[in-house]
Amino acid sequence: MEKVASRGRPREFDTELALGAALRVFWAKGYEGASLSDLTDEMGITRPSLYAAFGNKEALFRQALDLYERDKLTYIGDAIEAPTARAVAERLLMGSVDAATTGDCKGCMGVIASVACQSVEPSIRDDVNARAESSRRAIIARMQQAIDAGEFRVATEAEAITRYLLAIMQGISVQAQSGASREELLQVADSALLSWPSA
Repeated sequence: MEKVASRGRPREFDTELALGAALRVFWAKGYEGASLSDLTDEMGITRPSLYAAFGNKEALFRQALDLYERDKLTYIGDAIEAPTARAVAERLLMGSVDAATTGDCKGCMGVIASVACQSVEPSIRDDVNARAESSRRAIIARMQQAIDAGEFRVATEAEAITRYLLAIMQGISVQAQSGASREELLQVADSALLSWPSA
């Protein structure tokens, strides 16, 4: 528990639980759609407590994205360590299904944020895009390593195969938001892997 001063008496609350609540609001409503009232109601805190503990709405959103990356996106780093490009692809696709279908919110916060934040202030948009670009570059580098090792039976470009993977992962997220079941999304992942151009 962390004490956070507000006007009047200090109020105690768990900042991690409050941040998790904020993440759920941003996940469901996007950055622009989430009002301060939505956030404080879900977090169970007052506005002064929110400002004292997290800063403004923009700072809270960045911290919520940090939490999302820690809790939901570790599979990307793990996938890149797989021994073959196909194993990387399998871990990425299965990880995206897990991330999109477990927990209170469906879909991928990263996909939701990247789509919803293109019209907001540049600092938020640039941060969201930079996070996505960092993961994309890491996957491209891993695919290039596999290409150099002769893992593909046909001519393959690292950027193109990465875009293919990310498109499938984003599609999984969108379908999860629309109500697709885990089983249905696993079928999507399996179908994508059937056409993987392995050596």
